[in-house]
Amino acid sequence: MIQNAPDLISAIRNRFAHVDACPFQGERIFFENAGGALTLKSVVETSGFYAAIPDNQGRDNVAAHALVKTINKAKADLAVFMNAGSGQFFVGESGTELLFRMIRTACVNAPKGGKVIGSSIEHPASRSAARRWADIAGLEYVNVQHQDETGLVRPEDYAARVTPDVAVATIIHASPVTGMGMDVAGISKAIRAVAPDCFIIVDGIQHAAHGQLDLDAYDVDGYAISPYKVFSRHGFGVAWISDRLTMQPHDQLIDAPATGWEFGTRDTGAYATMSDVVAYFDWLGGEVSDAENPRQRIEAAGRAIHAYETHLTDTMINGTGNLPGLRDMPHVQILGGADNPAREGLVSIVVEGMASPDVVTMLNEQGIRTHTRKADHYSGNVLDPMGLTDCIRISMCHYNTEQEVSALLGALKSVGEAG
Repeated sequence: MIQNAPDLISAIRNRFAHVDACPFQGERIFFENAGGALTLKSVVETSGFYAAIPDNQGRDNVAAHALVKTINKAKADLAVFMNAGSGQFFVGESGTELLFRMIRTACVNAPKGGKVIGSSIEHPASRSAARRWADIAGLEYVNVQHQDETGLVRPEDYAARVTPDVAVATIIHASPVTGMGMDVAGISKAIRAVAPDCFIIVDGIQHAAHGQLDLDAYDVDGYAISPYKVFSRHGFGVAWISDRLTMQPHDQLIDAPATGWEFGTRDTGAYATMSDVVAYFDWLGGEVSDAENPRQRIEAAGRAIHAYETHLTDTMINGTGNLPGLRDMPHVQILGGADNPAREGLVSIVVEGMASPDVVTMLNEQGIRTHTRKADHYSGNVLDPMGLTDCIRISMCHYNTEQEVSALLGALKSVGEAG
């Protein structure tokens, strides 16, 4: 839908700040979306407006009442965006901090001698929290090994390791290294078939920008996103928790309401920007469908985004015009395989005979922004088993274009010719 509508692509790009130029570098193509997506212009305006307001929530004055109304609207908007029929939303320092907090609470309230299960494909945001708090709470950590060749962990992989004494489980919705999306609903179902009371917490940070969020379908207890990766800004994270996790004993002030999970006065502007993000998805859904209500439009937007980003990654892998795709460049290795339907707008590669940081520098000199992932504490769990010290991550969103993909292919083709 999007790929056949140049006017729509232009309208989409016009809603984002710095879509084709960096204020420090000048003109550039932005293929670093997994490191932090572009920011909506409406988010920039909203942030400036609320940053200037001196009032706090919870006071008896007109401004304070308006701030509370803004926060409540954002929570309602998030419930529509993520299809959450119950539970609550709250904000914290970052997506990573919120994952630690949810996992910590689940672990310290778990039955003694129980188990925590997670997978080797997970980002350290959830994996580190699960292993740390399993040790502190006296729980056994169970690792589910992902498939190196596909970059995936599957429901059957969890099913093979889960036991009735598993009290806490972690799942990553999409890997920021391989770009592959996991079957969260299927994994959750596999866990609950054996351990129905398990607390299941999901890292949705990489997945959120690609749409298609459906908490009611996942049957989980916690889900975290990082707004700067879904068209908002840095400085906060958003979490959803189930009613069951809400009521578990957790860190809070003495005599505070039992359902409260936030610490101190939060930034109303942070909440308000999430309403901007939801409004954007609603707008896009109206452009690609005739849906009559916000949730249906958001679902339509998610489908269109997925289809278009698949088109972009397929073009990058298979080529376009007289430009060969990555799969036809003998000097390029594609992580997760060339034909992988789980891919979500991201292709990670290795260039034979060149260190990945050198390739990233070369591309940057040509105005193409990508990123190096190294076999460190962030990505070693994925790269080490493949014998790789690093890779080049090329991450896209639906505001990127075929012309930008062509520029990248031309640059990478020249690397092979020079070699």
